[in-house]
Amino acid sequence: MKAYRFNNVTYLGIVVFISLIIFSNSMAQQGKVFDNLSMESSILRSKRNYAVYLPPDYDTSQRSYPVLYLLHGSGDDHTGWVQFGEVQRITDLAIETGTSTPMIIVMPDAQTGKLGFFNRDDWKYEDHFFQEFIPYIEKTYRIKGEKRYRAVAGLSMGGGGAFMYALHHPEMFSSACPLSAYVGELTLTDFKSRLTPEERQKPEEELLKYYHRHNAISLMDSLPANKIKSVRWFIDCGDDDFLFEGNSLIHIAMKKKKIPHEYRVREGAHNWTYWRESLPEVLRFISDAFHQK
Repeated sequence: MKAYRFNNVTYLGIVVFISLIIFSNSMAQQGKVFDNLSMESSILRSKRNYAVYLPPDYDTSQRSYPVLYLLHGSGDDHTGWVQFGEVQRITDLAIETGTSTPMIIVMPDAQTGKLGFFNRDDWKYEDHFFQEFIPYIEKTYRIKGEKRYRAVAGLSMGGGGAFMYALHHPEMFSSACPLSAYVGELTLTDFKSRLTPEERQKPEEELLKYYHRHNAISLMDSLPANKIKSVRWFIDCGDDDFLFEGNSLIHIAMKKKKIPHEYRVREGAHNWTYWRESLPEVLRFISDAFHQK
């Protein structure tokens, strides 16, 4: 093996070079995450928790930012994307490399063990989200409160929330990114099988109305195409995900209705490994929407 000798100047240069790399990495700007925040809800008659990511220059600028509402899955809460989704690391890197515009990311808690992001009986979470939560957030933080600068995304149950919120309120969001989404029960029989005994006693007309309002495929068929087209869509689901069929049917329904959308199927299952790899693409996609004229 050939031996190499370095003189003092060369050695010093190497040390300085390595030191500069370490210093540069240590000085990379970082955003901040706060995951123990809360606000009072009159609709839900409780204190509602949430987490927020603030971009690196939030404290040093006076500018207002676009916002992403990022929804968790069943079994998680507002800290899911923080702890397991690594939202701070991934977003910091995306902003640093220029694939994402600086944005505020808000992660609400739909209360694990409850009924999630939808209205149901005395759990009017969707009403809370639009009537209380969004107004509170967009008054508390420097947010550009316009459709163009607002996006929604989520995984699993939260992916269903992203579908429902953007379809129920297309005037609110420039883009929606459901990941491994629960799209609603695929048949009315499946839907009824999940109801409580008390819910099964409701009139058939009421059950049908609820089913169609909370089924993304039904909404794709019933809503005017121009409303759906006013939202930019990014749908992503793993080929081994148990929710793959529903996401595929949504893709087919959108193709038939000529709704522009991005549909991604990658190797993967219903887990955080998949969703961590999805998040950079979500950030890139919604940043493009924020920049549209």
